[in-house]
Amino acid sequence: MPSPFPGMDPYLEGPSWMSFHGQFIAEIARQLSPKLRPKYVALMDERVMWDAPEDDVWIDAVEARPDVAVAQSRPTGAPTGGATLVAPLTMATVMPRPVTQRSIEIRDVAERRLVCAIEVMSPTNKSGRGYRKYLLKRGRILQSSAHLIEIDLLRHGHRVPMAQRLPPHPYFSFVSRANQRPSVGVWPIALQDPLPPIPVPLSSLDPDVELDLQAAVGQVYDAVGYDLILDYSVPPKAGLSSEETVWAEQRLREAGHGSI
Repeated sequence: MPSPFPGMDPYLEGPSWMSFHGQFIAEIARQLSPKLRPKYVALMDERVMWDAPEDDVWIDAVEARPDVAVAQSRPTGAPTGGATLVAPLTMATVMPRPVTQRSIEIRDVAERRLVCAIEVMSPTNKSGRGYRKYLLKRGRILQSSAHLIEIDLLRHGHRVPMAQRLPPHPYFSFVSRANQRPSVGVWPIALQDPLPPIPVPLSSLDPDVELDLQAAVGQVYDAVGYDLILDYSVPPKAGLSSEETVWAEQRLREAGHGSI
């Protein structure tokens, strides 16, 4: 059963996102591969980084005291000699966690040169340390001869840096052609609209190929069976505007999901 929404399904912007994210990237590579042959290939790049989630860190506002505090006298009655010292408190520290970052690299077959990088934004590279690390990677691509495509189907977190304010849309696609920077093609996407096809630029001697984002989302939704996983009886985690909520409730009723 297809999604009840004609474009991006806001119910994917929750616990199911990371599963969807990986499947979506794989589907983009699968869709592009036959269009790129025989001169280019679409390779899925996967890197695991260790990240400490800043949202889980409690920062005490009390002024830090110097390390010489460890030299203070032992309290009366404290154990001496070889006795095991017991800490007055046991608390959990924030442990780094493995985070898998996936992207697509379009490379030419002859020299394996990076021609175009395609990034699908995720919560891990839209906030905290992950966002700062992504900006470093992004900066390296922007200073190279490679094109960059950024697909942002998440409301929360930082948008990619732009010199002008973006329109108040929930979703965006950005196409940065190496020979046109700092100008970037921007596709603002409303919840009510289908995801637009976007161009994938290659070398200057070859025409663009088309990436059908809506077809990719629909294929993943149907193949995985998200209609069986997503709970349309409750409001989505994405947090819709009042206008979007009214529209979404109507869409869900028409699709036989009742009211949220």
